[in-house]
Amino acid sequence: MAPLDSQLTSNLFSIGAERLALLGKHHKALMQGYLDGQVDETAFSEGALKKLIAARILWRPDEQQPLALRPLVSELIASMVADENRRQINADVAEKLEQIRNRVQAYRDAQYKGDYSVAELQLQRLTEHVHDLSGQFEEAIDSLWHRLNSDFGFVSSLDDKIRENERAQKQLRRLLDGLDLLDFNELIELSEGNNHLRKLLVSQLQNQLSSHHSSLLEVQKRLVQLLAKFRQQQARSMLIANMAAFLRQHPKYQPADYPNRSELPSLFNQAAAIRPQAAIALDKASERAVLAELVRALPRPGSIELPEQHSASFAELLADEEITARQQALKTDVENFYLRVIDQGGKLSALDYLAQQQLSWDSEIWLYQILAEYQALPLEEKQMFAIRREEAPASSVNQLLLIRDIQLTLRAA
Repeated sequence: MAPLDSQLTSNLFSIGAERLALLGKHHKALMQGYLDGQVDETAFSEGALKKLIAARILWRPDEQQPLALRPLVSELIASMVADENRRQINADVAEKLEQIRNRVQAYRDAQYKGDYSVAELQLQRLTEHVHDLSGQFEEAIDSLWHRLNSDFGFVSSLDDKIRENERAQKQLRRLLDGLDLLDFNELIELSEGNNHLRKLLVSQLQNQLSSHHSSLLEVQKRLVQLLAKFRQQQARSMLIANMAAFLRQHPKYQPADYPNRSELPSLFNQAAAIRPQAAIALDKASERAVLAELVRALPRPGSIELPEQHSASFAELLADEEITARQQALKTDVENFYLRVIDQGGKLSALDYLAQQQLSWDSEIWLYQILAEYQALPLEEKQMFAIRREEAPASSVNQLLLIRDIQLTLRAA
């Protein structure tokens, strides 16, 4: 199986290197074809045209149409030169998720058959699909930021700006809908305790999507701010345009003398109200008596009597005494358990002793106290006992070990 994979990789390498070399060899003519929308066939030899068509770089959409770049090649150039007018972001999440599911199944089948080289290859392709999914979202977000920083600033009118904003809002909505398709409960089930799959499908992907959510939130805030700004500019522009049209229709119109009117329209009444300020002149002896009368007339704050807290302190003290008594009772019962083990000289189960003595302690607290008492013993006394924990996994998909019972045995001297 390994020689076949090596031969396949070698063939892919040679074909890919050859086709990349074709792109580099004819880069000027291909870039000119990208700008013109069609390729000038006279710029290539007959052999070069055949190679470019066979390499899926050029194609003829119709017999009546000239040669043109394939859509994927045009998309690659648009992405590299950040040509937002020609770049199309394809974030088909449903298709990517289906590919991820198929790769996970192929990876598990190869592991089940013991074909680890194929399993490693499937894991590598699965990693590429996951990174491709995250990368498409990142490309789409970069496209939105580029549109905010370029298209909005270089359009001819406010209407065009608002239309660009609506286009960006729709693309943002599509991206958010795509992110909603990712169900991490399903991805956790796909990983099924496999460390490689869990790290790839849950940890890394969740961190990346959280970053994408934060970026989209910032884009959305920016879009809302721009739309509010554009609407405000549009309202002012419409007011000025309507006023100019009115003046063209009424060339002899004379505005009224608004400052001499008692009531001004709200449009022109923009001056803030004047608030008179006053202060007491302490340097004038005639005003001291008035100031003294004003001070004496001020209401005096009444004395606030704080309630006594004796009852609350007594209740807290009583609660502390109850807690201390229960802790001491639990410690006494655990010490009796250790004494029973010494008396019997054999093995004794902690939960069996709890049931036989009909003690009211919770089983988890009981086991925890037994372990705490064992750890608190001096080294010489600790060597007298052999403790064994009966552990079991939490569930079939969670390998966390839980302590179900404790067996305590007295070592032979």
